[in-house]
Amino acid sequence: MGALCAMSLVLAACGSDDESDGGGGGGGGGGGGGTLDIGFLTSSSGPNATAAQASVRGAQARLDAYEEAGEGCAGDVDFTLVQGDDASSAQGALAGAQKLIQQDEVFALIEVSPFFPGAAPYLTSQGSSTPVFGGAFDGAEEWSNTDDNMFANGYVPNYEAVYSTAGDFLKSQGATKVAGIAYVSPSSQAALTGGFASIEAAGLQTGYSNNSVQFGSTDVGPLVLGILDSGDDAVYTTINFDTSLALVAGLRQAGWDGTFISPTGYGADLLGSEPAVQVAQGVIFSNSWTPVEESTEGGDAMKAALQAAGNESGIPGYYESQGYFGADMMLYALEKAGCDASQADVISTMQQDEGWDADGLFPTPVSQTTTEYDENCLFFVELQGNEFVPVEGGDPVCGTRIDG
Repeated sequence: MGALCAMSLVLAACGSDDESDGGGGGGGGGGGGGTLDIGFLTSSSGPNATAAQASVRGAQARLDAYEEAGEGCAGDVDFTLVQGDDASSAQGALAGAQKLIQQDEVFALIEVSPFFPGAAPYLTSQGSSTPVFGGAFDGAEEWSNTDDNMFANGYVPNYEAVYSTAGDFLKSQGATKVAGIAYVSPSSQAALTGGFASIEAAGLQTGYSNNSVQFGSTDVGPLVLGILDSGDDAVYTTINFDTSLALVAGLRQAGWDGTFISPTGYGADLLGSEPAVQVAQGVIFSNSWTPVEESTEGGDAMKAALQAAGNESGIPGYYESQGYFGADMMLYALEKAGCDASQADVISTMQQDEGWDADGLFPTPVSQTTTEYDENCLFFVELQGNEFVPVEGGDPVCGTRIDG
């Protein structure tokens, strides 16, 4: 997710009161029965809170479904989410992580925070004693390390790598000249640069480009004029859907009828707003994992868990999916290391793991032994009426690395 790339559940060491190694006891102790406290770092306050709190629902939904089914460690361990607030800032992320580790003494940490780079150095400096699970969408450089305590439940972005995926897909949709829009942030800008390189490699023209949009801005008048003046018939963005929605509305009002690709917006959040649904008709959304509309075993399980948690459609929004995947990987790690595993056991086990794929939702497993990928796969869905309809027959579009 290019835009939010612009922008954890923390646990202390089991069975030890030795502050020097970052450890702790209490509900954060190792398995073997009882309650396991899992830290959850996201925005409980500040401007990001409204969207981010869906991540808590996603994580809790996965834990509840796991315990309800009596899976794996569920017969031995009860899981409790302990929230830490990033206060919608990097400094807040650090304070929230410190609270979870030092005061709450959690066993592991799940993070769904665009501001996580503020906390990552602290978490990896604690002797790698607390397993951390997150989507790596925040851009923290620590996700690129394969020998620490941070484990990505999504492919780690490499903004220096260029894949043919974007160009191949836009070409298949009949695009000839593509505009690009990014936020004024290094990761969003880098994602757009990579996207344009892919587009040019596919033999398409690049048109109007703006990589200085303020995060969350809906002041899109200049963007609309730039795209229209350039004669672009497609738009490729690395921004969130609030800005994209305003841009789509402006373009449609001006009579533009091209292909609009958004990396964000897929999910129940969009479907819950009738005005947004009307504006977003025909917009194509990219997704790194199999949309639940495909009705796979993993997708059906995810949909059912979210519906039980109060999401009527069962289609996860971005933050909700991130919470779900973070909890799913944490459960996977505990099962693989052993239900009575220590934090060190979980960390050493996951450092060698190449098998987690969220019950088949990711087209290839998310390896923890490398962040170098030979291909990049994306699923695409188009909003038609009140439904997301899979594009390309529901198969992922997998592009190869083309930057040498």
